[in-house]
Amino acid sequence: MRSVRAELQGAGTEKVGALESRLTRLSREAFAGDIWGRTPLLTRDASDFRDLFSAGAVDELVSRRGLRTPFLRVAKEGVTLPESSFTSPAGVGATIADQLDDTALWRAFSEGATLVLQALHRTWEPIADLVSTLSDELGHPVQANAYVTPPQNRGFDAHYDVHDVFILQVEGSKRWIIHEPVVPDPLRDQPWTDHRTAIADAAGSKAHLDTVLSPGDVLYLPRGWLHSAQARGDVSIHVTLGVHVWTRYALAEQLTRAALASLQDDSTARRSLPLGAEHLDAELDLIRTRLLAAVAEADAKPLFHRARRNQGRPAPLGPLAQLTALQSLHPASPMRLRDALEPRWDGTRLITRVGWLDFAETDVLALSRLLDGHNCTVSELGIALAERLLRAGVLVPADR
Repeated sequence: MRSVRAELQGAGTEKVGALESRLTRLSREAFAGDIWGRTPLLTRDASDFRDLFSAGAVDELVSRRGLRTPFLRVAKEGVTLPESSFTSPAGVGATIADQLDDTALWRAFSEGATLVLQALHRTWEPIADLVSTLSDELGHPVQANAYVTPPQNRGFDAHYDVHDVFILQVEGSKRWIIHEPVVPDPLRDQPWTDHRTAIADAAGSKAHLDTVLSPGDVLYLPRGWLHSAQARGDVSIHVTLGVHVWTRYALAEQLTRAALASLQDDSTARRSLPLGAEHLDAELDLIRTRLLAAVAEADAKPLFHRARRNQGRPAPLGPLAQLTALQSLHPASPMRLRDALEPRWDGTRLITRVGWLDFAETDVLALSRLLDGHNCTVSELGIALAERLLRAGVLVPADR
């Protein structure tokens, strides 16, 4: 089976990303202009998701992968069950106590509990490929959970998320009831649990959207939109792609940090307050002036880009395959940049998610072609540079 990334990079699809080809049938530009962060979007028959996830994948993850919490939650009638009710040691050689107990999970599921497989982008390769691709397209971190709900049951009451979501119906069907936000564009520290009464009231009003998702359907919800769901006649499996959006508030945080860092070099700002510090009006006026000036001069972009890099992971790297590539290098060996590195130049320093490397000016030109997404041979890079980049985990063979 070809990976999601391979499908998207195949012949004739170079300019069509996952957003359009698998989720919305809208171009990135159309989605950004009309939908992103503004309104829900329902797309019927968006894609066949059986290459991404399935009932078989659920059974394998639960029974054979040795998953531990918090890679799984269990919920019933809006209540999250204690981890001790579905975990246990796994016998000789695997006595860690918080591994999933497949018998306990079966019993809970048969009694109406929803299984929530969390962080699938770390445990299931096809989902990991899609998440990596979508994160690159959107410029915002993406993660994935799967929700497995028995017939005629629900997992959670009406609530909102503090991130945008794409809901991909994989198997079965599920009824979704959507209401407008009570807190538009909530930040990550503004959870729905702080507004239970308002949410309960809103959930009792006329729905903005009341629909049933069938296999292949996708529902996009911006953060803050209230939603609840209930499985129908069959087991429902859906995958939620959570987009942890960067906000103007986050940019303001980085700008403030940059300004405060610059005030460390301001001797006036470092000066002690007067004894007693009872009358602060003049001091506040002075520091407000200094801070506003620092904000006006501060460059928040380096801090912001560093925070973005830290919010994601580079593409997987197999140490044995990498060693084989290093040992078998020859001038014609094709090389490419490792995916999802978030590379950025700072002068002649290359900054990525796996650290930074300094280069000579003569190397920068050769590396720029790689950073533009092109493959290079070892002879084009030079053997010493290729070896250095392979050892750093920045470069990988182009056939991977």
